[in-house]
Amino acid sequence: MKSKRLGRGLEALIPQITPEDEETRGESLNQIPVSLIKSNPQQPRLAFDRKKLDELKQSISENGLIQPITVRKADDGFELISGERRLRAVQELDVDMIPAYIMEVESEEKLLELSLIENIQRDDLNAIEVAHAYERLQKEYKLTQEEVAQKVGKDRATVANFIRLLKLPDKIQDSLKKEEISMGHARAIMGIASRGEQVQIWKKTVNGGWSVRKVEDAVRQMTEKTEKEAAGLRIMKNPAMQSLEDQLRTLLGTQVKIHQTGDRGKIEISYFSREDLDRLVELLKKIGDS
Repeated sequence: MKSKRLGRGLEALIPQITPEDEETRGESLNQIPVSLIKSNPQQPRLAFDRKKLDELKQSISENGLIQPITVRKADDGFELISGERRLRAVQELDVDMIPAYIMEVESEEKLLELSLIENIQRDDLNAIEVAHAYERLQKEYKLTQEEVAQKVGKDRATVANFIRLLKLPDKIQDSLKKEEISMGHARAIMGIASRGEQVQIWKKTVNGGWSVRKVEDAVRQMTEKTEKEAAGLRIMKNPAMQSLEDQLRTLLGTQVKIHQTGDRGKIEISYFSREDLDRLVELLKKIGDS
């Protein structure tokens, strides 16, 4: 019986790779047996959407696999670097052979790095999956946030903002995974120190379909109320000061307060860890240099 293969029309869809290209890039394109491919132990994706997987299967059935997967050689076959959804789809379709780039990968750290970069470039990961992958690179391989940022081609503030998401309550993280709220909503919610109050705002956001601006306003009102109760004072801010606070909170990704007396005053910027402080310092330096 003839083997079932994927990738018909690949010659017209992807560049022809010469031996010189393979030597330079450390990769080659081949048709390899699906049965010899093991899943990626460093896979950053934590969840697979059943509907999207079924849609991919339908597309592959009709058009073939346009984008090859990427693997590295293992002792008894191959280990996946990127293309977990594509591999799962062809496995369920009972396909024998699949087009794949074969790369040389020298370490587990590099494997995670390549998997993360490929998924980010394809916009395949939700914000929490990205955050966990950044944290793994940092903790498992003893990297600084600056080193993680360099490896994935992002700035340090971006990496720090993602990792901070992991300090949110599990309910809010799950909501972010399901795309019930956006990264902007989550960053606004992080402006509240109390986890209980974070959950309160999150529930109102999901149930009320709040915009990011609406969440920022609610966070500001909640933090002001807390401060008033603690100090036993009634603080009245004019709309201009409130607007400036909102702009600074969005810009810096943390809680910001403007305290004004006459024409004088001070700006209070909150941070919640040493890494958060370093992130803010770096961000303010960039703003000062621009």
